[in-house]
Formats: sequence, C-alpha cells, structure tokens
Amino acid sequence: MTLRFYDTASADVRNFVPLVEGKVSLYYCGATVQGMPHVGHIRSAIAFDQLTRWLQYRGLRVTVVRNVTDIDDKILAKSQASFAPDFSPEPGEVAREDWWALAYRYEQEFLKAYDALGVSRPTYEPRATGHIPEMHALIQQLIDRGHAYPALDDSGDVYFDVRSWDKYGALTRQNIDDMQAAPDADPRGKKDPRDFALWKGSKEGEPATASWSSPWGAGRPGWHLECSAMVTKYLGAAFDIHGGGLDLRFPHHENEMAQSQAAGHPFANFWMHNGMVTYQGEKMSKSIGNTISPAEMLELAPPRVVRYYLGQAHYRSILDYRPTSLQEAAAAVERIDGFLAKAAARFGGDAGPVDGSHGSSSANVQAFRDAMDDDLNVPRALAALHETVRAGNTALADGDDDGARSALHAVVLMTDVLGLNAVAGSEKASTREAEALDVLVEAQLSARADARADKDWAKSDAIRDTLNQAGILVEDGPDGATWSLKRD
Repeated sequence: MTLRFYDTASADVRNFVPLVEGKVSLYYCGATVQGMPHVGHIRSAIAFDQLTRWLQYRGLRVTVVRNVTDIDDKILAKSQASFAPDFSPEPGEVAREDWWALAYRYEQEFLKAYDALGVSRPTYEPRATGHIPEMHALIQQLIDRGHAYPALDDSGDVYFDVRSWDKYGALTRQNIDDMQAAPDADPRGKKDPRDFALWKGSKEGEPATASWSSPWGAGRPGWHLECSAMVTKYLGAAFDIHGGGLDLRFPHHENEMAQSQAAGHPFANFWMHNGMVTYQGEKMSKSIGNTISPAEMLELAPPRVVRYYLGQAHYRSILDYRPTSLQEAAAAVERIDGFLAKAAARFGGDAGPVDGSHGSSSANVQAFRDAMDDDLNVPRALAALHETVRAGNTALADGDDDGARSALHAVVLMTDVLGLNAVAGSEKASTREAEALDVLVEAQLSARADARADKDWAKSDAIRDTLNQAGILVEDGPDGATWSLKRD
C-alpha cells in the first residue's frame, strides 16, 4: 500500500512521495517554554514520534527538527511578574527569575516529559534566540519583495503586509476580510489591523537581555517569523512535512506559510495537524478546573500506560480524557505484557527465527502496515496488535510454538513502531532487583509445584495467594506455572 497522509493545505488525503528519494524532512512545532508542559504538547510530540518511527520502519531516513521558542511576550511577562513585590509563586515557580533562566528551566521540564514517555529526541532542536541573523535576512527579503514594511509609528516594529500576498488565508481557507485583527502589537503602526509582527521594537521596561540590534532598531523577533527562519536553515526552502497541533493552524501556521512563500520559498509539501485533548467532552480550562497535566497522569499510571493512552486515537481526532481513561489503557497494556511475559517464559531469551509465513500473524502484520500507511491510522493498527496478542495466547495454550513465536515477533515489531518499547521504564525494576525477584518467585513456584505433586492443595493455594497479595500474578499452563507483575 502507498503511504498516504492528510494534507491540511489541500484538505485531502494524498499519496506521500518524499521530495528527495529515500529521505524525509520533518519539522514540527515544539514548546514555547513559558510554563510546564500540558497534555496537548505531549500528545502532539507522541503523534509526530509515531509518524517518525513509521517512516523509519518504511526504510526512509528521517531528519526531524523541533523548535524551542525561548523568547516570547508570555515568557517576558511571567519573568517580570516574578520580580513584583507581591509575587506569590505557584508550585514550581521561582521568585525574581530572569526570562532566560525561566525559559531554560521549563525547556528542561519538556525534555523530561518527552523522555519519560519515549518521544525520540529530534535530529536537531534549535532555539529561537540562536537564529536572529537568519530572521533579519528573512525580514529583509520580505521588505525587498514588497511584502513587509517598518511600522508607521516609528516603534521599531516590522510587519508583514497581508494584503500584499493574495494567497493569505489559503491554509485555513479564510477570506481576509473575515479575519480578526492580529493582537501582537499596537495597530496604530499597521497599514491593516491584520498585519502581523515580524520584528517587535523594544519597549520601555523590558530587559536589555531580551533585545537584539537590527536594521530597524533594537527589538526581538515575532513568534511566526521564528519558525520560518529556523526550518529553512536546517531543512531548506522546500521540505516534506510541517506538523503541529490543530490550534496552531491559525494564525501561526497560516502566517508561517504566507511569509515563507512570499519570500520565494516553496515551504512545506504537507501540513499535518494533530487534534486536541478534551476533558469529558469539554475544552480543558484551568479556570473551570477540568485539566490534567502529563505530570499528573504519570502519578496515576506508569509511563507506558500514559503513552498508550495519549497515542491510541487517530492523530487528527479529538482525544477525550475521562477518569477511567488510564485504567482502560492500563488494561490494554496489561494484555500485551501478559502475552510477552508468557512467551518469554516459554522461549527464554531467544524466541528463535520468525516464520513470516505463519498465517494469522502474517495477516495481522500486514493489517498493521496497511493501517499505518493509511494516514497513520493507529486505532486500526492497535486492533491488529491486540488480535496478534489473542492469537499468540491461543497458540501458547495449544502448544503451537511456531504460531506463538510468530506472534511474539509481530507484537514486538508493532510495539516498537508505536514507541511502547522505548518508554523510560520507571515502572520496571532495575536488572539486579529483577533478578533477585525472579529467584524468589521461582523458589515459591517450585515449592508450589511440589505441593501440587503431593496433592497438598491447601499449601498450593496458600503459596498462590501469598504471591497474589504481593502483586504477583500466577497462571497455570501445560508447561507449568508462569508469573508476571500485576499492574495497578
């Protein structure tokens, strides 16, 4: 099956053919590091991590660039608030914190969350503050082409002239006259209220460290300009995929596309956007108290369960969080791990070569591949994974070693592609602890086997009950008892 992805710009699912044979260039919007990561940030990162892993599985060499916006009005405002005499810090906030220290601290929090949930590090992760010369060059290109102008009020701002670009609104299919004014600067210096800032002149009271010299006066870059400058530096004027959350389509991605194409860059061949996360059908909002953060999820469930939950829906759909969501995800992960544990007990550390011709597993792997090729349809792919788990359990129960081995290899392949085997294993014991636990449990199972051989059912049941109370699940099979850790 041909790789096919939904392109926001064309509003259609299209065949994906890389611009350079064998290679894929992917840029997706990373964090504006003005606070702790929220669940929408992490869902987006997992969606594009799944995309990256699938492209790599398909034999493509993928270059991934994910930016860090480390200079921004909100970052400056939060820093300035920390210097106020009546500042009352919330958990995690720091009094009298310079903007650059605040941005770096939160950047590390994002990296911790990404790592905990198995999101692969990008090929490169540029910071906006490290690319000021590239931004100046892009602004000058736009001025020279008649698509940008210095502010009319001598503020030092520079604006993109939206009416100079007749394709403005193409990404979101909007008419310019129906758009709201750009809220990023005082409209008095603009030709049109919808013109957006490429460069923002320094304002009184702002720290000198948040300002860079430019041909138009000291200041800092506009948010939309930053991504265009960074992506073209590392991936070129034309690249394969630009990604991000659905909430970034307008104005951020609309403005990115307009300013880049107006500068003469073909820019992204595909635009891919992941859906939002809701709370029991409603938009998450701190003001009404219906939010849950990645950190809170990780307190409620192991990282693999959290990743499974955040990555289980189709990337373009809404993912709705309910109080039972993590329990349901835990049950699904438990089914997968239960089979893997039993297969490992049957075959030890070496399951032997895979027989790719084995009927059920081969068909399930093909179904998995077809689903992922079809606009990254993870729900269908997960259905194929769980069908393989069921087939594997049946094969183990029937003594069909070839079928069980085939299912084991297939399950490992699928979970690798979905990133479930890459999650930081904070819920797993260290190697030495695992070895010690294995020795103790196996000793108990040996004593239980002796009791069963002597028909001492009371002792056998007592050993099983003791292990169960300790969180050890014992299952009897044709080759003896196997054990696994129960999940909460």
